[in-house]
Amino acid sequence: MKNTLRALLFFGATLTITAQNTTAKFEPKDGECLVFIGQDLEATGGLDKFGNGYTNHFESPFGITTYTNLSPGEQSYAHFNKGIDGIKTAANWGAGYNCAQCYLEDSDYNYSSIAIGLSIVNHEKLIAKGKHDQLIIELAQWIKSSNRPVFLRIGYEFDGWDWNHYHKTYYLKAWKQIHKIFKEQNLHNVAFVWQSKGTGSNQKTLEDWYPGDDLVDWCAYSYFGKPDQEMLTFARRHRKPIFIAEATPVMETDNLYFNTDLSDPKVAAAVWKHWFIPFFKTINDNQDVIKGFSYINSDWASQPMWTNNPTFQKVDSRIQESTFISEAWKRELAKPKYIKPSQNLLNTLMKSTD
Repeated sequence: MKNTLRALLFFGATLTITAQNTTAKFEPKDGECLVFIGQDLEATGGLDKFGNGYTNHFESPFGITTYTNLSPGEQSYAHFNKGIDGIKTAANWGAGYNCAQCYLEDSDYNYSSIAIGLSIVNHEKLIAKGKHDQLIIELAQWIKSSNRPVFLRIGYEFDGWDWNHYHKTYYLKAWKQIHKIFKEQNLHNVAFVWQSKGTGSNQKTLEDWYPGDDLVDWCAYSYFGKPDQEMLTFARRHRKPIFIAEATPVMETDNLYFNTDLSDPKVAAAVWKHWFIPFFKTINDNQDVIKGFSYINSDWASQPMWTNNPTFQKVDSRIQESTFISEAWKRELAKPKYIKPSQNLLNTLMKSTD
């Protein structure tokens, strides 16, 4: 259904494109998958001051995931937001250091794309009213200057009522305001990603919170325990690819979360069987719509933000901590379906944005 334009993006072929052969920005063809790693500098590694992360043990990923905000004045674990924190310089608000610019300056990530989680908590009304336009312009200019494909997750986990508590009317208006300013800045190397918390929202809720086909490039959801069938249905109906934008093994039994410390060999074996295998099966069974995922390779238990969080307080999802999972992971990602970064691919993706 969508293969024609995808082939154009990835291989530079001259093809005839009909009205039905449409594709989202940076979307690979059916059966192919983009792999991102996140979600802080220690998790990704490969950097001068962060030398024991994912990239120190495995091939550089297609992309990395980082975070920022449009919420100046908010406080999080002794960090006071200025707005677009963690983009040009390092910032830590309780969940590890983030620094998007650091990846651009490191040779391990010369060809990697970037996914940015953009929080707008408590500020969607101000954004909608144009009060943060200058911050939005500054973010747009940085994205343009990055010369990388950027996947922007505006107000990610919009339906996370307990922690994001977004106001629907202003959330949707804020999304439109950000999209409008990016267009005015003549910004082309960005894909707009609309992300649910994963499971729990029905079709009506998703439709009510959806910014619109003309404003969204990718649908997305978080995968901690199980796939989101509602979002799969929604994305197919709207002909959008899905990005599993946050994924980490969270195991649950009898409604209680238990230790998923991958450094424990017995735990690692159980997690591979009960989380990783179903996760990759979900991607394989839905390869017409799931086109990318971001694995969170973090020691959650060591980060202040999660110390008292019942879901993540006992999670250490660092793949390199388990020899068994590391080998199984390498075998899985060696499959040709998982897109590898390269100079040629980066040039082709960026050329497609012109």
